Amino acid sequence: MDLFKLFSKNDGNSKSVAKERLKLVLIHDRTNVSPRFLEMIKGDIIRVISDYMVIDEEGLDMKFTRTKRESDDESIPALVANIPILKMKDEQ
Repeated sequence: MDLFKLFSKNDGNSKSVAKERLKLVLIHDRTNVSPRFLEMIKGDIIRVISDYMVIDEEGLDMKFTRTKRESDDESIPALVANIPILKMKDEQ
């Protein structure tokens, strides 16, 4: 099974929203992220993922942290998300 096909959609709308949010994360990589900004990202990710699966929103945990890049050990920001999946939605 191709994991990427599981998350693809023909209309591309969800993909473009997620891509724009990722760009915002990269732009803000050297700044402190406000709780409001994190909630905006969390809401967008929930909407995109909900197109493909049923998730436990109450069990969802998302945060910004820092990690070391393997290639040069530079400290870089990371978005860490723990999203409990209740079930996959049927493909249509």
